[in-house]
Amino acid sequence: MPRLPGRKVGIVACSGEELAEGTVTRLAALKLLQELRPGETVTICLPLFLAGGEGDRAFARFHPTITVDGCELRCAARGTEMYSGKPAASVVVNELVAEHGLEKPEGRRHLNEAGQRAVEMTARHLAQMVDAVLGKKDGAVEVAAEADASRRQDAVVATCSCGSAVPVTTLVIDGQTVEVVALPPIFQQFHQAGRRSNDPATPRALFETVKMYNEVSPGTEESYRDAILREYAAFCEREAAR
Repeated sequence: MPRLPGRKVGIVACSGEELAEGTVTRLAALKLLQELRPGETVTICLPLFLAGGEGDRAFARFHPTITVDGCELRCAARGTEMYSGKPAASVVVNELVAEHGLEKPEGRRHLNEAGQRAVEMTARHLAQMVDAVLGKKDGAVEVAAEADASRRQDAVVATCSCGSAVPVTTLVIDGQTVEVVALPPIFQQFHQAGRRSNDPATPRALFETVKMYNEVSPGTEESYRDAILREYAAFCEREAAR
């Protein structure tokens, strides 16, 4: 398998500003990133993601995502599923508030007391989701995170998926420009294993590995495989010339 960045969870928060619940999503995501699960979570910018942000979409293809929406429109969840796949988990703030019998949050720039309680509750709910997605046991991590929160708070900086180091290569396949993720680490792995481009077994093995991380449209597999093999042959030539 290619050596890819360590597994983290991408948090996609609603960007709506017309509802107090939208503010709750962003503050809850920030609390999660800075205090509750630093180092295990990154933020995915929803507007950039929907606009075609290369780094964000590449990250979401490799790592699990959790969406947090303010209302039943579920813009974050719908956008994530449309462009990268179904989120590993999702939460809607107004549903969570109703479920726990809290008062409705009010205020967009400055949340009222009910809004602040909603932030705390949503952040803790997200932390439990992160633990579940990463396969952690409940309890121990939560206690440790709370104990260290005040000490780490000043030093922790919330990170963005743009810096996820997931490489994206643009190829032309059947006259269409296609973004292919993870080619450099895949090529490096094959090259280090002694799999040369003229090895009869290489094309199929290489293509199957690339397909693990990229969606290939029906009817384009042969062209896709040929393009990948040409790119790998060029990679091997560059490595031989070094």
